Amino acid sequence: MSNTKPYGQSMKSKGGFSRLFSALRYTWDGLRAAAKHEEAFKQELMVVVPLSIVAWFVPVELYQRALLFSTLQLILIVELINSAIEANTDHISMERHPLAKRAKDMGSAAVFLTIVIALAIWGTVLWQRFGTK
Repeated sequence: MSNTKPYGQSMKSKGGFSRLFSALRYTWDGLRAAAKHEEAFKQELMVVVPLSIVAWFVPVELYQRALLFSTLQLILIVELINSAIEANTDHISMERHPLAKRAKDMGSAAVFLTIVIALAIWGTVLWQRFGTK
């Protein structure tokens, strides 16, 4: 019998600062992988990064600025989750299957709804600030 742990168990957290540094490395790896392999993530980055900068200079209340910024980050968060669902689904099987399609479509719908939320918040905040009274 071997003394080595199964792969999944060997990946479990050890705690302490080493866990923190590992988590940061995994985060960076995930962001790099999304930017390299996911076209939707790349396209969203091209919109979200400049608008995230703009959000901090729009002359609105601090809480509104935080909403503008946060909704943009939420788009990227949901896209990362969607990409993870797609990658895992493809890892399990590349064959067409109704459940795989459902999982991928639901992930896509989640991204779409997040974009709708961001547009609604940006539209509301900008209308309140710059719209006619």
